[in-house]
Amino acid sequence: MNYTIPQYLYSLAILIIPTVFIGMGMYMIVRAFIRRDQDLRLLELRMATNKETRLLKLQAYERMALFLERVAPAAVISRVMDPDMVNHELQLAIIRNIRSEFEHNLSQQIYISSDAWNLIVSAKDELIKATGMIAQQISPDTAAPQVARIILESIANSGQMLPTQTALEFLKNEARELL
Repeated sequence: MNYTIPQYLYSLAILIIPTVFIGMGMYMIVRAFIRRDQDLRLLELRMATNKETRLLKLQAYERMALFLERVAPAAVISRVMDPDMVNHELQLAIIRNIRSEFEHNLSQQIYISSDAWNLIVSAKDELIKATGMIAQQISPDTAAPQVARIILESIANSGQMLPTQTALEFLKNEARELL
């Protein structure tokens, strides 16, 4: 059979055009499957990351709750007080312990809210300030057990919630929101 060039091009077009359309259709179908698969993997990765992040945040809230419990006046006094101490020594030991506990937990600020962190810093500062103010009202050579009793009574008689308690309640509420 002798084909003329237009007939040859026509026959070639009849073969190539459907092949191109089928190829484009297959490409689009495969591309859609690949995108769907990538989207599913990305979603799974995000879910795993959110789970890990939530766990880190909850651990940070736990650590900061423990910090607040450890720096509460009764807890810190019972840990640092030596009966042979006097007022000034007890005051310094309390302040040193509060700061040490705080510095140990500084990295937790990454995982908790700014509001929670600000309350924790404020609670720490208020405890140090209150300890200093109460200790200044007592004779420097007063024995540590008596100073401890006066500090604890002053706090108990203030009628106000301790700053550590306020911060702890705030932390608990935020932690519940993560659950």
